[in-house]
Amino acid sequence: MIDWTRVKDLRSEIGVEDFGEIVTVFLQEADEVVSRLITLTDARSIENDLHFLKGSALNLGFADLALICQSGERRAASGFTDVCTQAVVDSYQRSRSAFLGGIEAIFA
Repeated sequence: MIDWTRVKDLRSEIGVEDFGEIVTVFLQEADEVVSRLITLTDARSIENDLHFLKGSALNLGFADLALICQSGERRAASGFTDVCTQAVVDSYQRSRSAFLGGIEAIFA
């Protein structure tokens, strides 16, 4: 679910203080996108939001979420609006919980 190696590498690359800021910004932006995603009805908006979420998820190690977003993004890029956005929401919530629960244990 979470690529902890990626998380550790990112924290090492940018430092503890900047890592905390990136996590905060990611979670705020992802919360907004995820809440908006389930209301979208046009393929282009769905594609754009999934693309953003996929990139951010990859950067912060949310591996499962990134895969689900990639699949939905491709479908939306083909013009389909029947992307399973609830699967994205569910994956994000599980990933968010796993990340927040594991982050303190790893860096304590």
